[in-house]
Amino acid sequence: MRQTKLFLLVLTFILTLVLAACSFENDNNNEDAQDSSQQQDTEEQSEGSKGDKVLRVASTSDIPTMDPILAEDNVSIQYTDTVYEGLYRLAPEGEIVSGIAKKEETEVSEDELTYTFHLREDAQWENGDPVTAQDFVYGWQRAINPDNKSFYANYLMSGKLKNAAEVYAGDIEPSELAVSAPDDHTFVVELEKPVPYFESYAAFPTFLPMNQAFVEEQGDDFALAPENILSNGPFKMTEWNAEAGWELEKNENYWDAENVALDGISVKVIKEADTALSNYEVGELDRVSLSGAQVKDNQTSPEFNSLAETSVFWMKMNQASESASEEMQNLNFRKALAKAFDKQAYIDVVYGNDSNPVNFFVPENFVEHPETGEDFQTGSDVLAYDVEAAKEAWNMAKEELGFEEITLSFLSGDSDVAKNISEFMKTELEKNLEGLTIEAVNVPWAQQLEIMREQDYELAVSGWGPDYKDAISFVDLWITDGENNDIGYSNQEYDELVNAAKGELATNPVERFEAMQEAEKIALEDAAIAPIMQRKTSVLAKGYVKGMDQLNPFGNDYSFKYVDLEK
Repeated sequence: MRQTKLFLLVLTFILTLVLAACSFENDNNNEDAQDSSQQQDTEEQSEGSKGDKVLRVASTSDIPTMDPILAEDNVSIQYTDTVYEGLYRLAPEGEIVSGIAKKEETEVSEDELTYTFHLREDAQWENGDPVTAQDFVYGWQRAINPDNKSFYANYLMSGKLKNAAEVYAGDIEPSELAVSAPDDHTFVVELEKPVPYFESYAAFPTFLPMNQAFVEEQGDDFALAPENILSNGPFKMTEWNAEAGWELEKNENYWDAENVALDGISVKVIKEADTALSNYEVGELDRVSLSGAQVKDNQTSPEFNSLAETSVFWMKMNQASESASEEMQNLNFRKALAKAFDKQAYIDVVYGNDSNPVNFFVPENFVEHPETGEDFQTGSDVLAYDVEAAKEAWNMAKEELGFEEITLSFLSGDSDVAKNISEFMKTELEKNLEGLTIEAVNVPWAQQLEIMREQDYELAVSGWGPDYKDAISFVDLWITDGENNDIGYSNQEYDELVNAAKGELATNPVERFEAMQEAEKIALEDAAIAPIMQRKTSVLAKGYVKGMDQLNPFGNDYSFKYVDLEK
């Protein structure tokens, strides 16, 4: 998944961030670079690992959390997926394959309400403990326990897993969540209603197992440092220094270690795109993301690649009744903001690549009509770039609200790309909407996530990568008071359509699909958000890097288990 899941489409490992959803930041922090201040350490590491298969990449931000139940952004989701393994995992091209559970042996009841997973007997934790069904019971109960404040668990479980909503509301104990372990290698899940995309859930980090004895022994220190993390996945974390980077090594106790090609992964945090590219060019990185003029300058390189994504980015306009201004709750005010900036120019100036400007928020080439095979997107221009229409809506808003001048804050990250976004949006909006002043607020990505979650902002750019292969991963974002609805949008008709898609229409694929299409149309007409682009990520990668030439269509961006260095 990919914000957050989500990856709030806010990296790519970010341009972003998807809340694999998930949330995405506004940068291509995929594997961007190593800080020049780290050069000596990098050179020493290269000498020490000569001949080893250590993938050297970078990120524009630190990992916000390594606790799977708190992961909501694509960086956290990417690396929790790398050190842990759930029932299933994603293989290249988004194929869902066996993880701790043997997928081919999974049993689904005739009414699709009970899933019985049969676990492999050779799965171990990093310390040698066996991975058991009780670890999944504990992990899922821990996730939905309201005391643990999981951002994703309520969103993913409530209304789907039996008793989840009641547990999260505090009405019953977590032990009453309808998951059970009849024996060490059988895990049973009971649903309240059929969930068409439940198979994807089994590969998502919120649903990972946890070693109860280890977690309780760590207490409040759990997942804060490598020594407080117990891996059961293909890699284990050995170093983690905030703002500097992290190191992972192959987990020799992983059940499928013989099929993990990499010996390790070295990630350095850097925010400067030019430094990233320089480090790649001198051979200190195996792969680097590109932005702005870097893309044009490197398009003819045999090492260049443009990766298609299902991540969509938009400008958020905070309409929450308790924190938003009266102006932001006005439809014409939002329409003016949404239509007043040139989306193609945004892509050209900020990213310089072939990302696609869009007027929607459910991506193209993601899901198809179950009968006709037509793409979810049939075309929409209600929020297309249109300066004259923006000015008309702006003047109407001025008349309705009684203002001539107004200042709005624009929240963004502190990387090069994020700062370019702030500058571009300030220039475009102030140029086209008379009387508007934009004040940029640039903060680290983790802080931006927190500010958006608290709805303590006015404007922000972020995005979303799907957590599972279903349009509901997007349309469920803006349901009234939803876990991921940090824009304060509310529309009763929209809610009814989305709830129907999650409920009574679950067994009617055609009506369900069309209900979600209608819901998106309503949100766009309400200017709930201002769509910008469906992202593509431009990268340079050494020819010996194998298994990173495409992104997963949902969930985490890459499956490092399948990456190799063939030098």
